[in-house]
Amino acid sequence: MKTRAGLLVLPGMLILVAGLIVPAIAFLFFPRGSGPGQVFAAFAGMFSDPFMLAIHARTIWIGLVVTALCILLGFPIAYMLARSNSRWVGMLLALAIFPLLLSNVVRTFGWLVVLGSQGVLGRLLTGLGLVETAPQLLASEFAIVLGLIQLFLPLSIISSYSAIAQVEPTLDEAARSLGAGPIRTFWSVVVPLSMPGVIVAATLVFAGACTAYTTPYLLGGSSDKMLSTQLFYYTDTNINWTMAAAVAMSMTILVFAVSSLSSVAGRLGRTQ
Repeated sequence: MKTRAGLLVLPGMLILVAGLIVPAIAFLFFPRGSGPGQVFAAFAGMFSDPFMLAIHARTIWIGLVVTALCILLGFPIAYMLARSNSRWVGMLLALAIFPLLLSNVVRTFGWLVVLGSQGVLGRLLTGLGLVETAPQLLASEFAIVLGLIQLFLPLSIISSYSAIAQVEPTLDEAARSLGAGPIRTFWSVVVPLSMPGVIVAATLVFAGACTAYTTPYLLGGSSDKMLSTQLFYYTDTNINWTMAAAVAMSMTILVFAVSSLSSVAGRLGRTQ
């Protein structure tokens, strides 16, 4: 049986290795016109360059803010959907994850219409007399955070919903029968038992926010670059493949580090 299972997995593993792992290793360590030595030297040099340090800090900061807001917004929505007895739960869940079916480019261009100086929000503020001139909300970290929240909030809802649905509703009833109110039941029962799913959601959102390209490129300005947009700059404008490989290596290490930390946190949570 193990041999048959291995044979079934083999085609997928071959495609994964040939289509993802080998090209990734080739780009990270053997970019055009250089080798591993130059890439590691460029990688080390980034951490003595204030410009690149600022980009790293901005990327991590935006990733943390987007992750925190997606969890804070997505978990209560997932909880209400998981505990609802309404016949419309399926429809509401579908609406919550519907944005995943739309192109990221389409959703990001929607924010251009809303946040532009002549956009919906600007006209609303000036029409209400709150401001004299419409604020410039585009080309800012604020715009990037909004766009990324819209992009990854459905992912947070799905992961949290799956975790909460595995928590037996009878545990809520047992806590309330012992005198716990709804809020205490939520924080003392539902949240701890759902924490593995929350960790998975946070990992996916953070990794996606730190590596997203379209949203930071369209909504961010030249002074609000992230690692993904800087990688594009090195491959399309500056044509510096060594620096591009160094930036890609930094992004890869960041994602793997966060994934490792979340895995350790998940195991610690299960042992307690």
